[in-house]
Parts: sequence; C-alpha cells; structure tokens
Amino acid sequence: MNAASRPRPVAFVAPARRPDDQQRLSDLIGVIYDAAIDPSLWECAIERAAYFVGGTGAALINKDVGAHNAVAQHEFGFERLPVALFEPIYFAAEPHFLGDIEQPIATTDLIPFGELRQTELYRQWAQPQGLIDFISAVLDRTTFSSAIFGVFRHERNGLVDERARRQMRLIAPHIRRAVLIGRMFEFKAGEVATFIDALDGLSTGMYLVDADGRLIHANAAGSAILAAGDILSSAGGRLVASNAQVQRTFRDVFAAAGQGDAAVGIKGIAVSLTGEDGERYVAHALPLMSGARRRAGIDRAAAAALFVRRAALVASSASQVIGETFKLTPTELRVLLAITEVGGIPEVATALGVADTTVRTHVNRLFEKTGATRQADLVKLVAGYTTPLAG
Repeated sequence: MNAASRPRPVAFVAPARRPDDQQRLSDLIGVIYDAAIDPSLWECAIERAAYFVGGTGAALINKDVGAHNAVAQHEFGFERLPVALFEPIYFAAEPHFLGDIEQPIATTDLIPFGELRQTELYRQWAQPQGLIDFISAVLDRTTFSSAIFGVFRHERNGLVDERARRQMRLIAPHIRRAVLIGRMFEFKAGEVATFIDALDGLSTGMYLVDADGRLIHANAAGSAILAAGDILSSAGGRLVASNAQVQRTFRDVFAAAGQGDAAVGIKGIAVSLTGEDGERYVAHALPLMSGARRRAGIDRAAAAALFVRRAALVASSASQVIGETFKLTPTELRVLLAITEVGGIPEVATALGVADTTVRTHVNRLFEKTGATRQADLVKLVAGYTTPLAG
C-alpha cells in the first residue's frame, strides 16, 4: 500500500477550552446522566458523544468472557457487524475489552491500517460505510463480562488522533458513571416519574442529599446501612462516612453537584468503602440538578443521589483452581481478582485499602508465578478459567 494513500491523523495541539466547548461538554454530560435513569435517552446520548469524540457512529457494547462476539446494547450510526467477519480479527481486537478502565484504545493501535484494509471485515462491512477506525474505552469489567463505549471514525474524520483520545478521556468517566448506576435498577420508558418509588424498592442503598450533605431521603436499604453505623451514619442531619478520606470525597462531590453536572468531574465514581468486618461496598454519586433527573419527582433541595451496594470481588468457583494452579497466596489471589474486577493499580489499591506500591509488589509476584507480562494478560488468565453464567 502506498503510504500516501493511508489516511493520516491530523496533528493536534490541544487548544484552550472555549466557553462554547465547555458548554457543549456540560450539556452532553447532562444527557448522559439523564440516561442513567431513563434508558430511552441512551441513543441520543451516544449520538452526541460520537460527534463529541469525532466520529459518525457509536455504541455501548457488552461482551461475555470467552465469547468471540459482542452485543451492542445501545447503538447509533452504523450497520450491525456480522459475527463471521469479526471472528478472524477477534484476537487482535480483543484488547479493546481488556484495556485499563476509561483509557482510550484505537483499532489502529492494534492492527496497522494497511493490514486492516486487507481484511474481509474492512472490505465487506467497514469500507461500504466509509468507516476506517474505532476508538473505545472500558467502562466496566467483571470475571464474566466487559462493557465498553466505542466510537467509529469515518474517512472524513481520519484515523484516531490525539484530539479523539483527549475527547474520549473527557467523556468516558461520565458514561461509566451512568452505566454503573443504571445497572443498579432497570427503568422502562415512562417510569421516570415514579423514580423515588422505584428507588425505595431497591436492594441497593440510596440517599438523597443537598449540596451540604444534609440527608433528605434514604430508602429502606440505605436506612439499614445507617442503622448498622459501620460505613455510613447520620450525624446532625448529615450523611457521614466513617472513613475520613471517603467523607472528604463525598463532601466535595455533593458541593460540586450543587453547581451542576460538569462541576462534579470524575469524582464520586466507584468510591470504595470497607466495613470493620472487611465487607466491601462501592458507592456512586449522581448529580440531580438538571434534566430528566430534576423532573423525576425528586425533592428540589436534593443536589445528588448516592447509591451504595455490597461489592465483594467476584470470587468465582474458578478462583480456587487458579490459586492452587499458580500457588498464589490469598493476598495475591485477591489482587488478581481485583485487577479483573476494578482495573489498574491505583484503582485496586483504593478498592483494597492499601498503597499503590503494595499492589505493584503483588502484581510483580503474579507476573513471576503466572508468566504474564502485562495486566491484560492477567485478565485473560482469569477469563480462561471462568465459565460464564448460563442464561
């Protein structure tokens, strides 16, 4: 292939953010957060996210461990990809599902464009639509499945460039927050008006708070957590975390939520809480000051909703086999499962309540014992021992 015929990413120098750019991002974040409680808005959200990143199509995609095909849960702007065309490039493209949480990966990072355009996938599916590249970020990963958000690049967009990566980094955390919260409950179109009634029936703890952290409402599961007084309590009418660092995070998130969606930034996503007995919980905060969330029958003083659920790492039936096969210590096995469930070293350190250096030491030992050389290899290792749940 002639080098001159290869689409090239345009050199990108990050410009100063203009006020209209900031407003565009803020508006997009608002639509994404609305989709957390109203799934009918996801198509609109991913369409706008596709244009924001610099593409013509996008999707929220789920893939079960061991499966060589993926399912688009919500999609926009492209024709469905036949499994038979994806199968030949599956192993080359698999890192899209194994990357670090929220970190962009382009297909042309994995397969040179000259090779990609020789595949039947490109000739029969991508080229007729004018598609030449794909950029994605992992939103969630368990021992059974992975979820990613991805954007397709058209010929007129060029190959994935630094601007596309920057835009993906800006928006991926917010899509992740909405997806993780949305998975805690399944609203159908038209049910948003009964938001509070639905939340009161959740097994997940839910709290409505104002910008100062004052507790406005707690559902039954949330009240039970407060009554236990282990990870959360109510003091002076405010929601208080037992851990001082977590409390600072909550205080900052609630205050920011009072200023609007974009002000929250990436704080308040997958906040780890650990009880005195070692029981782990995870919390996600959702701003409530605008859009469908404001119209969902919520007390207008509420600035944020906090969702709290048990988050024991998935220790599948395969974990014992993995531990015995590679002679892992209990701590090494916990770190291995955490890498699969949570992501990179900083996230695992937060989840387990230890220093980054401690996790890094255990990861190095895992490399020695398993023969892996990358964290993605460790994820593959666990996947290889895991049988997806039927149904």
